[in-house]
Parts: sequence; structure tokens; C-alpha cells
Amino acid sequence: MSIWEWYVRRGRIDRRTWWLQYALPVAALSVLALFADLALGNTDLQRMLETGVPDYGPFVQAVGLLTLPASISGAVTRLHDRGLPAWLMLIVFVPLFGQLALLGLTGFVRGDAGANRYGPPTGVPPATTGEPLYVPPTWH
Repeated sequence: MSIWEWYVRRGRIDRRTWWLQYALPVAALSVLALFADLALGNTDLQRMLETGVPDYGPFVQAVGLLTLPASISGAVTRLHDRGLPAWLMLIVFVPLFGQLALLGLTGFVRGDAGANRYGPPTGVPPATTGEPLYVPPTWH
């Protein structure tokens, strides 16, 4: 997978791919960035824990901005694996519940077994699914 494919994913991905190529790498990069900020004195972890107010340093902020498009792309392709539209990503704006719901949908709920309008399941060539692929309408 190229860096471009990580940022702009098409079709569907399964749970394993999402965990191994999106969730775990982003979490690891975030932890490393936090350690870098702590080591350089850019962040005061004790104050963050006492006040509950996030005070992230430049490394955490940079990693967050650089991985945001890839995280959105990965979550959308996981939603597509369930046959759900990308609009469902807006659920993250529901306080407390939204982030947990999206994590549940992307990380723990199995995708559609057969082809859906977003393509065949990951690793299955289109010819072997036995179902026609969704053909988007052409705009004239």
C-alpha cells in the first residue's frame, strides 16, 4: 500500500485491515508524538491530568493533522464495508456517544458478506462473488 492509498482509500476494507493499517498505526504515532512533546517540555502531563484540559504540544498536533485525512478515509471505507454511506461519519459530533458508536461500527462490526454498492468484499475478485457490482449512474 502506498502513502497515497493510505490517504485516499476506495471501496471497502475489512476490520483486520482497518485495525492494522489505520487504528494501530495512528495510535502508535500519537503516543510517540506525546512522548516527544513530554521529553522536550512542550506538554505538561500532570497539569493535563489535574485539570482535564488537553494541552497538546506541536508534535501531537502535527500527527493529528497529518493522520486526520487517513483516519477519515479508513473509517469511510469501513462504513462502506457495511453498506453504509460516508455521511454516517457525522455521528462523531454527537457528544460521548458518537465516537464510541463510530469505533464500534468501524472496529468491531463485521462487514457485508457479499458485494454491495461499494464493491466486493476485501480480497474477493469481482468475478467470484456471483453478484453484479453496483454501477454508478453516469452524469450527462
